[in-house]
Amino acid sequence: MGTSERLRRSWQVLMDGTPPEPPEDEPGEVVDPRALDLVLRVGELLLASGESTERVNEAMLSLAVAYELPRCEVQVMFTSLMVSAHPGNGAPPVTAARAIRRRTPAFWRLTELHALVQQASIGMLELDEAHRRLAEIKRGRGPYPPWLMVVSLGLIAASAGVLVGGGTIVAATAFVATLCGDRTAAWLARRGIAEFFQLAVAAAIGATAAAIVVVAADSPGRASTIVTGAVLALLPGRPLVASVQDGITGDLVSAGARLLEVFFIITAIVAGLGVAVYAAVSLDVDVSVSHLPDFPALLTPVPVLAAATVSLTFAICLAVPRDVLLPAAVGGALIWIVYVLLLNAHVKPVLAAAVSAVLIGALGSLLARRRNAPSLPFIVPAISPLLPGTLLYRGMVELNTGEAAAGALSLVAALSTALALGAGVNLGTELVRAFQRVGLSAGGRWARPAARRTRGY
Repeated sequence: MGTSERLRRSWQVLMDGTPPEPPEDEPGEVVDPRALDLVLRVGELLLASGESTERVNEAMLSLAVAYELPRCEVQVMFTSLMVSAHPGNGAPPVTAARAIRRRTPAFWRLTELHALVQQASIGMLELDEAHRRLAEIKRGRGPYPPWLMVVSLGLIAASAGVLVGGGTIVAATAFVATLCGDRTAAWLARRGIAEFFQLAVAAAIGATAAAIVVVAADSPGRASTIVTGAVLALLPGRPLVASVQDGITGDLVSAGARLLEVFFIITAIVAGLGVAVYAAVSLDVDVSVSHLPDFPALLTPVPVLAAATVSLTFAICLAVPRDVLLPAAVGGALIWIVYVLLLNAHVKPVLAAAVSAVLIGALGSLLARRRNAPSLPFIVPAISPLLPGTLLYRGMVELNTGEAAAGALSLVAALSTALALGAGVNLGTELVRAFQRVGLSAGGRWARPAARRTRGY
């Protein structure tokens, strides 16, 4: 209706009080509720399985385009999703939302869901078939039995203990302590105790086991390597990478929420270690920073193999597809070799960790593109050997032995190393993206909000 027609009708109402004739309804485009539901459910499962916000957004927009949802808008938050389709021609928008109440890392689901999105994007899946595939993925079981994932958590601690200079006794003690901590945390979870306290108890059990070894064997050096291994098994590598990636790509709300999650996980670990270390100091157990292990600066087969084992077992705990296990183990060995070479070249540890992570991020992204798969299953396990378990333990020992300033610096160094790993991984991914030929899914390189220049304003 033109401007003159609207004015004429308004004047008619004003002069003689007769209501205007209702305009003829023009039908808008049809919004299929089943397509809307599919977009939401795929996004929910991707986000709950550990995918970054940007990838979830791209996947949901791809499905919306594939199944012809008109003028679809997608909003992805850390704990919720919203999809709104606008039929146009005066028809009201259709909006739906879902909440993410439970997040469980299952990287095999990421691979299956990305394959579903790719096939739907090129018209190979009808809507009914896509719903059927999604139901199979949601009900499907992971590639590994539950007992193996529990054992792998203990093997992470055992391998990490060997990585920082421990031997057979250290590996065995770290393995048993981590399993005891994990099973205790699982029992607390069944009782409805918050995850923060579950992690604190698991960390405390690992540190307590180390103190027992000190008392029994009078070996403080072994105790520190045991704690380092037990802490490494709890550190949040997956949410750390995702939080930095969300911040870099412009999803600041999700980035802040993920980073806060990382903060609370690390705080829980530090609290558990603090309680155990404080108790050990109060009981006159010999706990000193002089016994803490340093990363070896020599390339020998044992630490390289231990780094590969850390990444391999970390990958099993994240439930990556079976064909990703070998690349994850190779990536763990490679990041350790590069890190040690940089240390021998007198590069500072934080910078060495960042550079090593850039290489892993680039290689993991290239391999993922070659296989048409998501990159997180290749990248996250590979950075696990460099997660700062020793620095966290050192900080807590220093805080509880009267060296508060040194302890604070150690904790800051641990956080700096963790952020350097996350930023390095994402820089490697960005380098691959900068030279790719085509955009990704419905987002594409030109539709990426973080790529628009603001000059910081």
